[in-house]
Amino acid sequence: MNKEEKKQELAARAAWMYYVAGLTQQDIATALGLSRQVAQRLIYSAREMGMVTVNISHPVTHCMRLARELQDKFALSLCRVVPSAGLENDAIQQMLAVEGAEVMAQYIAEDKPQVFGIGSGKTLRSIIDALPWLERPQHQCVSMIGAIARDDSGTRYDVPLKMAEKMQGKYYFIPAPLYADSPEDKTMWCQHQVYQRVTERALHADITFLGIGEVGLGCPLNAEGFITDDQVQRLEKQQVAGEMLGHFFNQQGERLDAELDALLTSVPLTSHTSRKILGFAGGAKKYAAIRAALRGQWINGLVTDEDTAVKLLAQSSPD
Repeated sequence: MNKEEKKQELAARAAWMYYVAGLTQQDIATALGLSRQVAQRLIYSAREMGMVTVNISHPVTHCMRLARELQDKFALSLCRVVPSAGLENDAIQQMLAVEGAEVMAQYIAEDKPQVFGIGSGKTLRSIIDALPWLERPQHQCVSMIGAIARDDSGTRYDVPLKMAEKMQGKYYFIPAPLYADSPEDKTMWCQHQVYQRVTERALHADITFLGIGEVGLGCPLNAEGFITDDQVQRLEKQQVAGEMLGHFFNQQGERLDAELDALLTSVPLTSHTSRKILGFAGGAKKYAAIRAALRGQWINGLVTDEDTAVKLLAQSSPD
């Protein structure tokens, strides 16, 4: 047994003790001869590696009602709302991961071959981590976004690859940076036959799973090196509310005429979409972006949290 296998075995043991036996982290640390901090990391690792799944059989009635009202108000094909009243953002993200994984698993369970378009980001990665391992080699995962940053590094959140591994299915990626160095460079990337075939596959995906991003200094696109501080500030002057796959939109959900459009290589998205696109996002800092995505009808399905749902429903209208 190699080092990684030993770590997985220990994480699984800690997970059984914590989630099934009901032991405290200190009890587990004592039993395994570890520090409490190491025991805590093992339990967290077990969740990250998809060893732990959660199934709560009794729904929260208030959240179900909010989901129905959001679904009606914004003409959504699907809406799920997780409890969040009074919770910190990290706890909300964990709940979104569990609920998002349950939603995805329903589509993955299909026997008929499916093509899944997959975005990127921390929320989607957490959802994929929470997915159980399902043997569905007939399915395909297609990346919707180039994952190469300006310094030639890759994103830490290669979500489509991880999902394909969970299903044992095929993985297709965009062979390009998210933003090209110049319009001419974009043309070169986008004219490549592999790029065109993958993009065509993504545009005809049976269903697409995307995160909804906020835009500001320190936001994921900025922190990961895809857009500069100056570009963020110029977007803020245009009253940017959020982004999806690098497509920026304002508070009304209208696509911004941004300088970065001429460099963007990700799979095209449009407002008032007719494609089946589910958005996953929650927490206070994502509220403006979620509201704008709904107003512009960039998505027709949503998994979000209770506080966000309440605020969305408090609006006078979806327009």
